[in-house]
Amino acid sequence: MPLFDGKTLAGWQASENTGSWSVADGQIICHGPRSHLFYVGADPDAPAVFKDFHFRADVMTKPGSNSGIFIHSKFQAEGWPVHGYEVQVNNSQGDPVRTGSLYNTVKIFTPPAQDDKWFTMDVAVRGRAVTVAVDGKVLYEFVEPEGTAGTRRLSEGLFALQAHDPDSVVHYRNIRVKRLP
Repeated sequence: MPLFDGKTLAGWQASENTGSWSVADGQIICHGPRSHLFYVGADPDAPAVFKDFHFRADVMTKPGSNSGIFIHSKFQAEGWPVHGYEVQVNNSQGDPVRTGSLYNTVKIFTPPAQDDKWFTMDVAVRGRAVTVAVDGKVLYEFVEPEGTAGTRRLSEGLFALQAHDPDSVVHYRNIRVKRLP
């Protein structure tokens, strides 16, 4: 199911610095100070929560840009999300942790994609397993250890896109998800 209509941010809710988000040419563009754009669905009183799923988006980073796709997150009005995991989107920015990494958990130091070129990011969650692929190439499958506690764990929650900093420009399009049984 599509999460983005290509024209508006309907179904999405931005945290602080809402001006970091725009829509143009069928794309969500993040460019500006830290902000997170949470997919809450059509009814903000009943957020679109996902547990097991296959998420896919086409992504293009500009040189020196950093962003991320949060999974199993919860809306928060400001700050870096504390719930769920972040799948890193960074091909060349100063942080050495590159696109596809499960931030602070699985680290990739060689970018699997290039700046200024569209690539497809796939994130699948089934139970305690997270599989990440770029352009159809599986980068890894992470299986969360039994008994993982705290807020950085798999449970269920929202997706969020990250506007990392004013020097970063990242484009997202064709954002969709399929719930898995």
